[in-house]
Amino acid sequence: MFCQPILLSLHTIKYIAMKKYQLDLKVVDNVMVGKSASLLTLTHSEPLPPMQAGQFAELLVDKAQVLLRRPISIHNVNRNNNTVEFLIQIVGTGTKELANLKKGDSLNVLLPLGNGFDFAGSVNPLLIGGGVGVAPLLYLGEEFKSKGITPTFLFGGRSKEYLLRLESFEAVGRVYATTEDGSFGEKGYVTNHSLLIDGDKFDKIFACGPTPMLKAVAAWAKEHETACEVSLEHKMACGIGACLCCVEDTKDGHVCVCKEGPVFSIDKLLWKL
Repeated sequence: MFCQPILLSLHTIKYIAMKKYQLDLKVVDNVMVGKSASLLTLTHSEPLPPMQAGQFAELLVDKAQVLLRRPISIHNVNRNNNTVEFLIQIVGTGTKELANLKKGDSLNVLLPLGNGFDFAGSVNPLLIGGGVGVAPLLYLGEEFKSKGITPTFLFGGRSKEYLLRLESFEAVGRVYATTEDGSFGEKGYVTNHSLLIDGDKFDKIFACGPTPMLKAVAAWAKEHETACEVSLEHKMACGIGACLCCVEDTKDGHVCVCKEGPVFSIDKLLWKL
């Protein structure tokens, strides 16, 4: 009997090659950010494992009513302090419990999961985030900064209080913003910002946020022939491609966002733009 060959995409190969860890991490700090978000900082007694910008973790909520872990983007990693940060939008019982964690508490975390951004070769990047979708972009910006590249950030929110951690991003790169009510930055949506109308020619866009925003960014990138990667915000219950609740149609067929993504080139997605 002959074995069938297994055909793997580059994303799958990268996913398998990167080991996943289940760790009991200790809470260093947990503070409210903006109107309804929490900045959770965790550490471990041993050095934290390698993590890529754009990957995520599954956080275990210690509450009987919450059966599933919560998938949260890796916000930033500080190797000097051996800490990892998560920016958590408080929307329900699970995330509320995470926001209530105190310094010294223990939290079981499965990480790193999924595939991150491919930023190799980009020298003039534009990082676009909507709402809590800014979360993975700080770590990505830090990666660019470490290579001597100053990234440009463009953020959108309903109002000023939904623009999160602007000072942290300003320490990494150039920051621009839009708000729907005009309370900060330019009024409107990110794709209407003057940066995209009159600004520099960016060589690649990296975006994370609500799907309508991502589709608008993808349409702009297609029109201007600019490479673009987006991080999808699907519901990811297991984080390892077993539960099939985060399936996305792509040119490679139906794939699990938690395993093949959450980051995809827009050229792979079957979006009608």
